[in-house]
Amino acid sequence: VEHRNGFVCANAGIDHSNVMGPWGNPEDWVLLLPEDSDASCRALREQFIQKTQKNIGVMIIDSHGRAWRMGTVGVAIGIAGVPGLVDLRGKPDLYGYRLRITMIGAADELAAAASLVMGQADEGTPVVLVRGFPYPLRESSIQELIRPKELDLFR
Repeated sequence: VEHRNGFVCANAGIDHSNVMGPWGNPEDWVLLLPEDSDASCRALREQFIQKTQKNIGVMIIDSHGRAWRMGTVGVAIGIAGVPGLVDLRGKPDLYGYRLRITMIGAADELAAAASLVMGQADEGTPVVLVRGFPYPLRESSIQELIRPKELDLFR
């Protein structure tokens, strides 16, 4: 299912794991994706910056399956103050070759690393603080990571 923010999800982006409501049968509770993950990230970022006076980025991540690959991996579904993509086209590699295609999905790589620390089952780690991110923070949107439909090879 394609979410209104543009990412395609298995199970319509509805999660049943790690969700428990205050009443009723636990089997009746599910977690939906935020309506606007970027807006949620921006609001959280503003609060963190006001309280800490530090320039930080905020991401909301989720586990996604991938076409042609087994296993789930953490991906960014909302970002604020973190680059979605880092364009390395035109930069030299170790041997001086100019990169022609390389655009790093920096937010997704960061999300995958954070997901390893957060866990997928009963670890109970809802937040990860990352230091040493190698790229400058900047305003962005999850839309940087959404492949345009005309370039989508999977639908």
